[in-house]
Amino acid sequence: MTGKERREQLLEIGRSLFAERGFDATSVEEIAAKAGVSKPVVYEHFGGKEGLYAVVVDREMRTLLDMVTSALTGGHPRELLEQAAFALLDYIETYSDGFRILVRDSPVAASTGNFASLISDIATQVEGIMATEFRRRAYDPEFGAMYSQMLVGMVALTGQWWLDAQHPSKEKVAAHMVNLAWNGLSGLEHTPRLMTRRGHASGPRVPRGQAGQAVNLRRQGEAEAAES
Repeated sequence: MTGKERREQLLEIGRSLFAERGFDATSVEEIAAKAGVSKPVVYEHFGGKEGLYAVVVDREMRTLLDMVTSALTGGHPRELLEQAAFALLDYIETYSDGFRILVRDSPVAASTGNFASLISDIATQVEGIMATEFRRRAYDPEFGAMYSQMLVGMVALTGQWWLDAQHPSKEKVAAHMVNLAWNGLSGLEHTPRLMTRRGHASGPRVPRGQAGQAVNLRRQGEAEAAES
């Protein structure tokens, strides 16, 4: 086995173990044993477990980002949302071990990048879609970046759930996510306000006119009850 082949073998073994057990529960001894080599071979190629993990995470992040980037090839904004959602689900289905690694925290996440930073990178690409729609619908473009984070975060969290649930189908999950995102976007208020405020009773406010009608009806009912 050549040095390059050995390196790839160690990466595949490490990737499988990190996905199954996590970073902390995986040891260099175990990686070496599964590869049929001694521990120094692992250190020679990667400098230790942290180095191997960093390469695995970097590869997975680039794979996912490339899949999403390639999917955003143009078209109607709704089609772009569909393509982005489907690309993420496609990655989860094809590279489930890699996705499990990405969503786990580890002591070396700060140096290798983490899932949050990856999601932020994807959201930056989706920002262009949001900017186009915000301009078309006359919404405040200042909030385009925030809505991009919301949409990508929703897709990512749904993907984590779907990884374990494995139903419904990838196509149905993507369709329902886009349905929520797109139709929610269609109904955005230009100046959204909270229905409740701190210190006030919870629940929707009754418009002033309707409140007056309610008071009159109550008084009428009380008067009728008194007469009877």
